[in-house]
Amino acid sequence: MIDNEISDSIKIETVFSLENVNIFYGDYRAVRDVTFTIPKNKVTAFIGPSGCGKSSILRCLNRLNDLIEIFHLTGTIAYHGQNLYAPDIDSVEVRKRIGMVFQKPNPFPKTIYDNIVFGARINNYKGDLDELVETSLKRSALWDEVKDKLQDNGFSLSGGQQQRLCIARTIAAQPEVVLMDEPCSALDPISTLKVEELIHELKKQYTIVIVTHNMQQAARVADLTAFFSTEVTETGSKVGYLVEYDATQTIFGSPRQQNTKDYVSGRFG
Repeated sequence: MIDNEISDSIKIETVFSLENVNIFYGDYRAVRDVTFTIPKNKVTAFIGPSGCGKSSILRCLNRLNDLIEIFHLTGTIAYHGQNLYAPDIDSVEVRKRIGMVFQKPNPFPKTIYDNIVFGARINNYKGDLDELVETSLKRSALWDEVKDKLQDNGFSLSGGQQQRLCIARTIAAQPEVVLMDEPCSALDPISTLKVEELIHELKKQYTIVIVTHNMQQAARVADLTAFFSTEVTETGSKVGYLVEYDATQTIFGSPRQQNTKDYVSGRFG
């Protein structure tokens, strides 16, 4: 029995609702029977060993897996009650509302300014671009470091600054949700701390879902944590599944499942 009931004290508006989600790549089922909800303006972390499907599920939330030809999904992923995979849903529109920050910083080979306004220009943004740049960089805690060099190339920044630039570029597109796939794995400890502090600030305006291999990071930044693991099927392949989902302090302090307890205590992973 999967524990995915969340305590009443943190039940608020639901942004995503997953029901019996199975993820396939060709004939291979990578993830099975995932059911849980993700609330608004909270940080939800996905943790678990490599190969358990954390990133696959994250990428389903804004339909990035559609870009993989052999991918298909069964079950339902609803965004504010609307099936994200319904035939009439435009995946490009989905990605405007649900942004993604990747594992390695990926600034465009453009100026810092042009990185920020890239999405706005494509979407025929009618507002003040200068104001958008300043607001986005302030929200990503980068403005004071780059305000005098907005015409410098994005690649001139340090790795940690590049990642915050990518976060600024994502929020400049004015999404509601920001997905983060191991955003600190390529960063040094100081840059990691800055990104974690930024995550705490961003959840005031955005719903954040983060995949992390760093359990200490999940414990620091997440309000809710979903622990995924793998099991071996009858055919000998591995399939990921949701073991337990609850408030972060419960997952790390008093989990209900032995598998969760073994993982967060470092006995496997």
